[in-house]
Amino acid sequence: MMELFATTAFLFCAALFAFLLAINRVRLYNKLKEPNNNLCATENTCCGEIKLQNGELPAGKLPTRKPPARMPTVMPSDKKAKKVVPLSVNYHFTRKCNYKCGFCFHTAKTSFVLPLDDAKRGLELLKNAGMKKINFSGGEPFIVKKGAFVGELVKFCKQTLGVESVSIVSNGSLVSERWFEKYGEFLDILAVSCDSFDADTNEKIGRQQGQKSHLISLRSVRRLCADYKVAFKLNTVVNTHNKDENMVEEIMQLNPCRWKVFQCLLIDGENTGPDALRRAESFVITNAEFDEFLRRHKDVEYLVPESNEKVRALCLVGSYCYIRPNAVCEPEPRFS
Repeated sequence: MMELFATTAFLFCAALFAFLLAINRVRLYNKLKEPNNNLCATENTCCGEIKLQNGELPAGKLPTRKPPARMPTVMPSDKKAKKVVPLSVNYHFTRKCNYKCGFCFHTAKTSFVLPLDDAKRGLELLKNAGMKKINFSGGEPFIVKKGAFVGELVKFCKQTLGVESVSIVSNGSLVSERWFEKYGEFLDILAVSCDSFDADTNEKIGRQQGQKSHLISLRSVRRLCADYKVAFKLNTVVNTHNKDENMVEEIMQLNPCRWKVFQCLLIDGENTGPDALRRAESFVITNAEFDEFLRRHKDVEYLVPESNEKVRALCLVGSYCYIRPNAVCEPEPRFS
């Protein structure tokens, strides 16, 4: 009986918050320029999302054993909201990562990952509620069971649930051809984070592991996406170390279906504040510096800018919500 109540409450909460997302989606966003790639044209996880996250404990107090595997029992904050459809879901199933990017706002405060069967059960509930798009992120998604965990979720969503758009956001360093051979046919879009095409700059940012070149990994993933017919996307965070860089030539060579350019953002408890594991204040740039970066790259037709003002506006009206497996619901992050 308790399990039925938990799953029902989870489904209702997901539908509730999706309603808040949908009614503000058209108002806040100008229509994005449609890229040439049809797969990318169907993927727009920057708005209208529900963001699922793993359980979280205070910094320095990691659990000695895994929390009990159960679905969220989050009670809605607005009882008058109508039942609607959670069209787009962004599932951050892990906080662990093999990189140490100094501005990261989803840090490894816990190693907990929901058991695979429970994760599938939650995804099935969302699909039954009308989910059409799912994006898997982290942390680094490919770090859990050497990519098998996210691979099984991708396969389940596409093959079993028939989700229209299935995507992953990764740093690309752990992606292998063996993974593509097993799971590539079920993946629509793979987005790779790349903040610089200069090795020294990537080292300063922390976007690397040991002596392994991030740029070599990036180009390898680009080739694999082409070989296995998976749409390739790029994400870049503009910060103090790369704000003056001109990436036009390299971006054109990679030819992603979409290039999302973010302004470095501070979130209390994640990359700033007393409870943060990382301090990103030194990475923050001004709005003018971000605008100058965009001006320098204005000829890249598939560039999609994500300024801090835009992200804050989305969160303040409920376009992002955090649903945690420990039954804690946060409608928005705490900006600094």
